Amino acid sequence: GCNGFQLPHLSRMLHPRFTSTSSLRSYQDPSRSDIKVVCGSGEGDDFGTDEDDFKREQAERKAKIQAILQKQDEEFKQARRARKWGKFANATSKEEICELEEEEKKTIAKENERKAVLAKDAGITLEMLDPKEDATMWDDEGIKVSSGAGKGWFDEVDNDLKAEWKEIAGPSAEVDTDIVDGQIVSRDALKGIRVGSAGGWSLEIFPGDFVVHRKYGIGRFEKTCVRPKSKLTAEEKAKQEARRKQLLETELRAQSSVTPADFKRIQDRFGTEEDKDPISNPQSIVLEIVYSDGIVHVPAERAYRLSRYRAGDSPIKPKLSKVRGDAWRNAKRKVEENTLQLAQDVLALYATRETLQRLPFEPTKESEVTIFEASFPYEPTPDQQTCFEEVENDMVWRSRPMDRLICGDVGFGKTEVALRAIFRCTANGRQAAFLAPTGVLAAQHFKNVIKRMGEGTTFNKRVTLLRGGMGRHTKAGRETRELIEAGGTDVIVGTHALLSNDLKFKDLGLLVVDEEQRFGVKQKERLKLICDGIDVLTMSATPIPRTLQMSLSGIRDTSTIRSPPPMRKAVITTVTEFSDENVYEALTRELARGGQCYYVVPRISMLDEAEDKILELFPNVSIIQAHGKQGRNVAEENVAAFAEGDYDILLATTVIENGVDIPSVNTIIIQNAQNFGMSTLYQLRGRVGRSDQQAYAYFLHRGDGVTEQAALRLQAMSELNELGSGFDVANRDLEIRGAGSLLGTEQSGMAARVGFDLYMRMLKKSIRQLRGLDLPFVPRTNILLPGGEGSIEVNGSDGSSQAFKIPPEMISDEEERRKQETSARLAESSAQLVELTNKWKQEYGPLPARLQQKLKTMHLHACARRLGIDLVGLVDNGNGRIDCLLRSPGLRPRHWAAICSSLPKGLPTKGLDAVFPARFTASGNEEESDGGKELDLKVLLSDGSLDEDAEDWDALDEEEVEAMKDISSAQKLKNMNEIDTKQYPRFVIKNFGKIAEGKRVDMLLKLLLPSAKIVYEKQEKDKHEARMAAELREKQELLLKKRKELEKAETTRLGYTGNYGSPLY
Repeated sequence: GCNGFQLPHLSRMLHPRFTSTSSLRSYQDPSRSDIKVVCGSGEGDDFGTDEDDFKREQAERKAKIQAILQKQDEEFKQARRARKWGKFANATSKEEICELEEEEKKTIAKENERKAVLAKDAGITLEMLDPKEDATMWDDEGIKVSSGAGKGWFDEVDNDLKAEWKEIAGPSAEVDTDIVDGQIVSRDALKGIRVGSAGGWSLEIFPGDFVVHRKYGIGRFEKTCVRPKSKLTAEEKAKQEARRKQLLETELRAQSSVTPADFKRIQDRFGTEEDKDPISNPQSIVLEIVYSDGIVHVPAERAYRLSRYRAGDSPIKPKLSKVRGDAWRNAKRKVEENTLQLAQDVLALYATRETLQRLPFEPTKESEVTIFEASFPYEPTPDQQTCFEEVENDMVWRSRPMDRLICGDVGFGKTEVALRAIFRCTANGRQAAFLAPTGVLAAQHFKNVIKRMGEGTTFNKRVTLLRGGMGRHTKAGRETRELIEAGGTDVIVGTHALLSNDLKFKDLGLLVVDEEQRFGVKQKERLKLICDGIDVLTMSATPIPRTLQMSLSGIRDTSTIRSPPPMRKAVITTVTEFSDENVYEALTRELARGGQCYYVVPRISMLDEAEDKILELFPNVSIIQAHGKQGRNVAEENVAAFAEGDYDILLATTVIENGVDIPSVNTIIIQNAQNFGMSTLYQLRGRVGRSDQQAYAYFLHRGDGVTEQAALRLQAMSELNELGSGFDVANRDLEIRGAGSLLGTEQSGMAARVGFDLYMRMLKKSIRQLRGLDLPFVPRTNILLPGGEGSIEVNGSDGSSQAFKIPPEMISDEEERRKQETSARLAESSAQLVELTNKWKQEYGPLPARLQQKLKTMHLHACARRLGIDLVGLVDNGNGRIDCLLRSPGLRPRHWAAICSSLPKGLPTKGLDAVFPARFTASGNEEESDGGKELDLKVLLSDGSLDEDAEDWDALDEEEVEAMKDISSAQKLKNMNEIDTKQYPRFVIKNFGKIAEGKRVDMLLKLLLPSAKIVYEKQEKDKHEARMAAELREKQELLLKKRKELEKAETTRLGYTGNYGSPLY
């Protein structure tokens, strides 16, 4: 029977083949009366008679299933089509696509016009930017990353849609669309924006860019749109209510009869899209930012709260923040703690740097420097002139050693800045060293130095070259080292050989380092030893991220040359895949106009292959090679032969990255460009375009060898092709590679949490908080009073010398006298001068009366520098009254309020008025604080320095950067008419013209001394506290480290001794 019988599937049991009445018998389980199973008897079973019916039904069923699947496939494809094609989903021809595209363009243009009007009404500037050229195509996730898996069904659907689009739309050049996040959109919809205000802040972003909102965190910018204002002022609300009441009454009067429904219908329309009245329904431009859990609309007038997200630690896209919850607030709090610690380290470093002293260069030698400057055959650019002044201030007017970075585009005149610094050093009787990373660059500098100041010129300086191959065991190397040690040479130009341990200088005063980014860690450690107590001038077109970060945070003094030489044209840059056709086209263009070309490869092993390829394309061209493995001087000689015009193409490695300046070469081809760093690419591009000819740079890459970071580098080179973009290239490199380590502390992780821009902003804010009274100290004050009164310039405005001099009869030793004169000239406070003069009285006896009078001038300069005063002179106010004006570009209302609060009775010094231009005051008008009267802080203070969400903070920061530029430019002024004094914060002493000659210094000193004393004491206190905090944290970290080491040692001991029965694992 049926004992142990397993029931088949129900559908099988119900099939006719299993339910034939002729072959069934029933089975009843005795224990279950509710179940009855009919089974085949095993006698006369015959399934063959229903086989055809079974096959037919199976076919029908399969057909139905196939129809259902096809329908689902079609529905998915249509949904996918709508997702991919967007507004173009229903288009069936190119004409329809173009019509839809044109319609969308008109809509977008009309909306942009409306946005421009709203922006003007809001008091901001709004500019629409052309879309980027790097929009991603059919990849939902942006850049493709190969996973090694085969293509799936989704890929087949997308490929079908892609083929269909190409068939309908034709070549991509014929329709102005692009694909973003896998969706086809009009390129007009991808336009970026540049929004800003007169206050100084600006933001430039494109759809898809990641941004950081100070309150909500990291999001993705989608678009700008017009929406009703969410927050209205009390005045706007009153106007809105009055306008709506007026509109309601007007519409109700127009109707013959009014019902409650009519009243409700009109009221419900207010604030909707139907409400077109600008007062009833005021609109504003908003930036739509997408977050992981929502969308935030940021009003364009508050876009200063946004910054582009830049981290660079990883090519992976950042994780979007959540608007809800405390995740962003907690992350930001941790970063604030980190920046506060770093700010303490920065200020401690400031204080340490100030303790470093060296004998500065003599101002009396500046007349010789002026003669050397006149030998420069070109007119300096404005930025060059600023650099000259800043370097002079560092070398002559500061007691601490110079450590300045000159950042300037290739060919923009950095070398001239270095040459003037070198000449100043040698004019003072000290040696100068010029360090270059390659032999080619060192040879170039050697020639330039000899040409400008070497033997045979008017200046007759002794110049020596020390390079690779001149070791101490060679005759040339030994003789050169002996010459340097004996002081038989003034200027030493060299490569890494200058860093050797066996090289000793007689009296090194200046080290110039060209292309600092090319030196490794060991070389930089050696540089630190050499540079102890001497002036250092570093030059770079693209500083490394750490150097740039130190510059941006104010740790390192930086000068930037952005203005290009006259007639210089930007290099046209092309980034494309490597092919014989692209090489042929590039070389043909240059050779046809009689020019020469560089062809660069990343490895020496590729040179011969590249030469064979070029000769295959151009059998008649002449080629010469240059690389680092050639014999001594061979690379330099080959480059020289190429410069003479003996060859058409120089085939080289990166050995030509620096120091090659050949105006006749205006095309460079870089093969496998993805293998080069951004700085190298930028330097190589700078080898061309050094004349008035249009230059071309071709970055050719292998399509299968481009990593995401390499793609970002090449994209940056394509975008940053304007003249003077070296600093921007370094910034982008910082963005791609990360910030690295600053002051020995890893900062990249923290910068990645909030983005580099916001991180640096928070760091500056922390530094400002710790410094408290952050009034900029100026290195030099130019006093332009009649008769040279108050001046200490060697060459005064009237041509006379007012330099501070100690009588020889008081200090007979010339070297000691010069040292004491310098100490008085560079004293940072009146207290230091008092201490110094007391020392003189003890060692040399009573001071002569004439010296005592001159010391008052030194006290005046110490006070003026401490108060940020860089210019003092007389002005006629127009009604016959002569006032004394003291310009202080870095002075802000918050500084003056803090100073006055510490003065007697909390009042400003009587007779000393402070005037602030409108852009620095809360009232928006120029405000004057009268001496001796209480400050009106409501109209004076507009201080967002401690409120990170305030627009004023960013404007304030920009203003302070500009102020420092003004400070360095004061020395060339001969009279007060050369500047518009109303543009700057200033002190004013009224009726100063009545002060008798010889008494003016006394009056100025009397008025400035109380305020200067307060500033000095507060700033010294801030430095001390920062230094103590940094030392305390360092000790705590050391104790924590030792504790962990002890715990680890104890754990290891217990594990091996078996005190707990078995080793610990």
